[in-house]
Amino acid sequence: MNTLDLEALEAYLSPRIVGLSGLRKATKFSGGQSNPTFLIEADSGRYVLRRKPPGKILPSAHAVDREYRVIAALAETDVPVAPALHLCEDDAVIGSAFYVMGFVDGVVHWDPALPDLEPGLRRPATLAMIETLARLHSLDPAAVGLADYGRPAGYAGRQIARWTKQYQASAEKTDPHMEELIGWLHENQPAEDGRASIVHGDYRIDNLIYAPGSANVRAVLDWELSTIGHPFADIAYVLLHHKLPRDSVFKGLAGHDRDALGLPHEAEIIEHYCNRLGVASIDALDFWVSLSAFRLATILEGVAARIRAGNASDPERGRRLVNAIPDLIALGLRAARSQTDTRQAD
Repeated sequence: MNTLDLEALEAYLSPRIVGLSGLRKATKFSGGQSNPTFLIEADSGRYVLRRKPPGKILPSAHAVDREYRVIAALAETDVPVAPALHLCEDDAVIGSAFYVMGFVDGVVHWDPALPDLEPGLRRPATLAMIETLARLHSLDPAAVGLADYGRPAGYAGRQIARWTKQYQASAEKTDPHMEELIGWLHENQPAEDGRASIVHGDYRIDNLIYAPGSANVRAVLDWELSTIGHPFADIAYVLLHHKLPRDSVFKGLAGHDRDALGLPHEAEIIEHYCNRLGVASIDALDFWVSLSAFRLATILEGVAARIRAGNASDPERGRRLVNAIPDLIALGLRAARSQTDTRQAD
């Protein structure tokens, strides 16, 4: 899984990607836990290849074809993505389906506190992330050829059902706190409000490429979980990562002095998003945060399952990520109780 047959790959790609020639090296990127991703260096330039992991995987997971479709559809919009170059669904070429996109030069920030940026750039870089998300949510899916990319209605219920099934398929044993969270989500789905957009599904700071030393977003990466759904799920997922402990493997912002760091507070992030999207508020935010926590905990249970099966993309980092599952469940339950308390107060 960590190596590619460059000779076979070049023989396949050279007649399919204009100008590609002289594949010399393939280096697997570290950090990702889903679809293994490689930097391909060639005489003609640099490319990025994302493939399905080989071996047994969960149904509907690792959908490289969906990733490719959405970045190709967004190419002519104001949502920055890498150039989509070729999708290969033939497992025989390298052992699993894959796609190739253009290499986007820039910086990936792994910590939402943005320690690698000068303080004066941290607030605008964070708000640029939110601005980019609002642009995505403002697009008409039909106008970019994605009308059938997902079902607009019933998104919350489908997400709960899907990830409950994934959790049951992945977890070695049942966690009563997780069961409590699942039960609360089932019972507290918000009423349908008619909102539907392209949702990224994994929108966080380390899935963006920034221009070096800048607040400018050059590309949004990792569209595996994208679909048509409720836009508030994406903004809640951003806020979930901000609520996690700063000593978490996800390097949350809880416990940080945002003023001292030059970072926007949650209220400013929400206001910026709402202003750009043209909505008054984010209804049922605690529900969407709880759903985000549940979903990410379930994804990490899938990582644990792939580690046990021997086909994890990065087992060492995966083991660290799995340690965050209890924090995520606890955060999801806190958000759930917060919404319940607010309703009782009303």
